[in-house]
Amino acid sequence: MRNLRDKFVAGFSFVVGLLVLLAVGIPFRAQTDVRYGVVETKDVMVAMRDGVKLAADIYHPTQNGQLVDLKFPVILLRTPYNKEGSAQIANSFVPHGYVVVLEDVRGRYKSEGHWRPHVDDPNDGFDTAQWIGSQPWCDEGIGTLGSSYAGATQHALAIGNAPYIKAMVPRNAMSDYGRYGVRHNGAFELRFFNWVFTLGNAAGTPDALPAAKRAASDPAAVKALVDMGNQVREYVRALPLRPGTTPLKFAPDYETWLIEAMSHGDYDDFWRNSGASVIDHLAEYKDVPEYHTTGWYDSWGTQVANINYVELRRTKKSLQRLIIGPWIHSSENLSYAGEAQFTDDAALDLTAFHLRWFDHWLKGVDNGVDHEPPVRIYVMGGGDSHKTPEGRIFVGGHWRDEKEWPLARTAPIPYYLHTKGVLSPEKPKEDQPITYHFDPRNPVPTIGGNVSSQGTLMFQGAADQRCRLDFWLCSDAKPLSARNDVLVFQTPPLASDIEVTGRLIVKLWASSDALDTDFTAKLVDVYPPNADFPSGVNLNIADSIVRARYRNGFGKAELLKPGQPYEFTIEMYPTSLVFKRGHRIRLDISSSNFPRFDVNPNTGEPLNNNRRSQVADNTIYLDAKHPSQIILPLIPAEATDTSYHRSEGDDGMWAPLKLSGEHTPDKTTLRWLVNAAFVQ
Repeated sequence: MRNLRDKFVAGFSFVVGLLVLLAVGIPFRAQTDVRYGVVETKDVMVAMRDGVKLAADIYHPTQNGQLVDLKFPVILLRTPYNKEGSAQIANSFVPHGYVVVLEDVRGRYKSEGHWRPHVDDPNDGFDTAQWIGSQPWCDEGIGTLGSSYAGATQHALAIGNAPYIKAMVPRNAMSDYGRYGVRHNGAFELRFFNWVFTLGNAAGTPDALPAAKRAASDPAAVKALVDMGNQVREYVRALPLRPGTTPLKFAPDYETWLIEAMSHGDYDDFWRNSGASVIDHLAEYKDVPEYHTTGWYDSWGTQVANINYVELRRTKKSLQRLIIGPWIHSSENLSYAGEAQFTDDAALDLTAFHLRWFDHWLKGVDNGVDHEPPVRIYVMGGGDSHKTPEGRIFVGGHWRDEKEWPLARTAPIPYYLHTKGVLSPEKPKEDQPITYHFDPRNPVPTIGGNVSSQGTLMFQGAADQRCRLDFWLCSDAKPLSARNDVLVFQTPPLASDIEVTGRLIVKLWASSDALDTDFTAKLVDVYPPNADFPSGVNLNIADSIVRARYRNGFGKAELLKPGQPYEFTIEMYPTSLVFKRGHRIRLDISSSNFPRFDVNPNTGEPLNNNRRSQVADNTIYLDAKHPSQIILPLIPAEATDTSYHRSEGDDGMWAPLKLSGEHTPDKTTLRWLVNAAFVQ
């Protein structure tokens, strides 16, 4: 009887509590097992402060076919990619007790106004969030999600200090793109040329026609804009891009921005106030819990891992989390990246991932997500290199939790470039420089890498660094290393596994007989031959570029003095990889990587306004006074302490790593290097 009475009292208290919650309009957060139906309201026009109206689709929970008259937390996606294409998000969240709002950003698809990438998003995001929070179906809590451009709209919300935002998941977020992503150490990433010419990756999709109709200044030009999106290869071959010379003139918003971005190399307000530059707006950036998500082969990995996560964790009180998988852009649900296959658990269940984060911060569910390690990385490598049924190479790997990023226990070891193509920790002496011809009319083809929005220009992720006849820029099947304008430096075969995890910095001493030129760097994992791959595999790990006129940073351009050696800093995308025993660590140096980056004409003319091009003689220096090197963040094999150690005076600010050529490893590192001695 006592047990029955206790149950009755508990049940009565439960009902009374529920009635109280309903009476005051607070959602009942304990009912995590309730599943709702979904009903949509299309094209709700939300007014912005300047009178422009943005189109939103709203998805509400239902029961028995009727709207549930409760307040719910809201999931918001602001996208340039046609909100109707993201409708499946509603099926992931609404059944769990969320309202979902999908909004076309200004100037795209059914929203009014002119498209200016992200410039209007801080204000538009603020106005949208304020409108959502005032609706009777909102419990005044908003969570945001979205990848790439839609990741940038989340940063814009935070920069604009939008109300009601309680949690964010900016995946692969486009941000700080005057530094990397659009301009890249002064060079231009041509994937954005493709993005604009295809009006937002619309070519070849059902969105192509509506995108062209929305962008066109003259309805008669719609077909020309659609056709233009299918001819991007021809247009990148014909650069520079000048106003009014292509069908893009019929989409003036797009032409204006692209020509300005391709012509604007100096890092000034055009880039700082683009609407999504996190590092330039830390002070006004909203203090909100964020789960930063990216991949080792993602096009925004540098900004997400090395800039945004580091700086927001340093400056904000709210929880900042970071996960980095072995993924290409916006493909966390895959266990492979290009030609590299990883373990099955490399793939991420995005719905479950998002729900855990939002359930905690928006519903108060105690699911432990706030007590997990702050960083989770996938360490690539360790596989047996067999060929999978899909033709990929099995790279393998495993997940590991960490306490910080970059890892405090890494040993930054310089590997120096030597004559005869040697790469080693041994300091150079009097090695002679190497000079090569760089012909802008015959650039080094891009084969894989950290790209997105690439269309038919190139392919993503890991790839054997050999040309192939089915690639439009290759006329043969030779390895890129066979080119005279690609300098190859590699270690002997490794005697034991070496893990490289962290930022990848190249300090290159070089000169040119031209007023301006480019220098590129690419880290490669050289696999020995096996039965499945009798020629071995040269797998790209990371790459980058520097435009010589911007060798002193992102500020004002300075042309070269022909023949004078300069030190160039080239930061590649970060990585985590085990170079296996028997493999070689390789660094390729060249002056082009096309069409990943635009090709430097070597003339020193204004950006995107050259009329000439010339062959440059570029020289790489290898002597003791000019110690060209790559600084590898090595994880000592015996290191087990993963605690965070901050050196005195270290404020955590993001800045290019500064190490001298006289860097001397400590005893622990030297002992580790002995253990990892090369096979002779």
